[in-house]
Amino acid sequence: MAKWIMVVDDDTTNLQMAGHILSKNNMRVTALKSGKALLDYVDSKGVPDLILLDIKMPELDGFETLKLFRELEEKKGLPSTPVIFLTADEDTSTETRGFEVGVSDFIRKPFNPDVLLKRINNVISMQSEMLSLKDEATIDKLTGLYNKAATGVEMSRICSNSTGCLAMIDLDSFKLVNDIYGHEMGDKVLITFADIIRDTMPADSKAGRIGGDEFVAFCKGFTNEDLVADFTMKLNQRMLSSAKSLMGDDMNIPLGVSVGAIMVPKHGNDYASLLKLADKSLYKVKKNGKHGYDLYTSEAFSDDEAGSSNQTIGELSEILGERNINDVAMQLDMEAFSYVYRYIIRYVTRHNTNACKLLFTLEQPDGISKDKYNDSCDEFGNHVRQSLRKSDIVTRNRFNQYYVFLTDFREDFIDRIASQIINSWYEQDGHNTEIKYDSEFITPRVGRAFEVQDKHVIVVDDDEQYLRFASKILTDKNIKVTPLISGTALLDYIDNNEDLPDLILLDIKMPEMDGFETLEKLKSRCNEVARIPVIFLTADDSDGAEDKGLSLGAIDFLRKPCAPEIMILRINHILELMMLRKRYHR
Repeated sequence: MAKWIMVVDDDTTNLQMAGHILSKNNMRVTALKSGKALLDYVDSKGVPDLILLDIKMPELDGFETLKLFRELEEKKGLPSTPVIFLTADEDTSTETRGFEVGVSDFIRKPFNPDVLLKRINNVISMQSEMLSLKDEATIDKLTGLYNKAATGVEMSRICSNSTGCLAMIDLDSFKLVNDIYGHEMGDKVLITFADIIRDTMPADSKAGRIGGDEFVAFCKGFTNEDLVADFTMKLNQRMLSSAKSLMGDDMNIPLGVSVGAIMVPKHGNDYASLLKLADKSLYKVKKNGKHGYDLYTSEAFSDDEAGSSNQTIGELSEILGERNINDVAMQLDMEAFSYVYRYIIRYVTRHNTNACKLLFTLEQPDGISKDKYNDSCDEFGNHVRQSLRKSDIVTRNRFNQYYVFLTDFREDFIDRIASQIINSWYEQDGHNTEIKYDSEFITPRVGRAFEVQDKHVIVVDDDEQYLRFASKILTDKNIKVTPLISGTALLDYIDNNEDLPDLILLDIKMPEMDGFETLEKLKSRCNEVARIPVIFLTADDSDGAEDKGLSLGAIDFLRKPCAPEIMILRINHILELMMLRKRYHR
């Protein structure tokens, strides 16, 4: 399918030139002359694959247009469309501001056709990869709906700014399908039911799977009980019909659908609170015959509380507080942990403090029985709690994983405390497990769109003065730098070190082996090395050099001398994308 590019520029000549270049290369082009025209167009006709947006336009400039466009995307629940700014401005502050507000790239006017195409293709390819990786991390593989984690995120968003009905949906007697017809048939029923939910919901609604046969849907625009009743009736009718198609007309399992519903924002807009109330209504349906619905009302659940007197702050504190606070870390289930986690992240951001995350994974060594391994996994949680402070929190993610949150913690202590926990465990456990850990240090983002942590950049330049200059800029921003003076030195480093960089800054004009040849040799290596992003550094201002560099696979092109703030912003932009790639590949 042809890529759809939207070009927004008040200069007709630029629109015609860009349209000609892109159309000639089999791209669908929509040309618009103002920011307002862009907003009106996408509101009614959808968003393109990429937007080329001029900065200097009357009424709404590029920055104002981008801000309003992002707000429109958020309102519609759409992923961020990549935007490339078009500019003839050489002021570095413009580029700095652009990256801070989230543009994907800058293209200078007048356009060089080859550079324009390669930069567009680079940005679209990167965006496509990120969306694919996010899908892997957010979509339930069986049903194609949101998975449990993504459901929480998406429902929190939609409940906070939409009117409708949040519904907990449960398949009645589904266990009998697995017991009688087998799990393969059970999977077919779940897949079919997910399709039924999708087809029965109103437009712009969302749904997710939060358990085996438990689903959550937000039905946008539902404002009365009749709509909930009709929705439930259709789910039951279609599920029964589909079940008979799958298992035969003689299928006599009482398969059906129970729905617990609550109106939004009538009863609030906090998803977690709404879900608990919808669950109460669902339980009421399950207890009274199933195959129906219950719409939450505060009156229906207040009978037990009607006769009680109001409580004092002291009484409530006594109920909520711990009777005896043991000198160990607090262990919570995953649901409770998630609320505390969100609060701590807010606290860290607001109060400019630090925190640390640790994930311990226990593996079964050769020669150790399954029972011993399982017992060790159970006991390790107690060991972790006893090894930490009572201000720390722990949750068990899987049977062999423990997730730890450490507050007010120095970064240089992370490896020390993790090693102490593991070594003391080995002394106690007798090596019935092998333990690995991952860590992430958290500091608040202050004054920048993206904070780089524990990143490694190799700078390659035969000009030692510029090498020192670039290294100082990066190290001042807490980025680990490995300076090298030639392409040969870079290849030697790559071949003989396990500590591969997150990014390479590569000069073009170097003796013996120039940057182009060096990049070609890097790309011919194994996949991991070939995927390391490369930014070319050069004093060559010809378009031919940039065109060739992008053709060889460079992700960006910086001209020397480069303003420090521009170098940092461009590097941060690339590193953020690499961080997302690593996160969603896990």
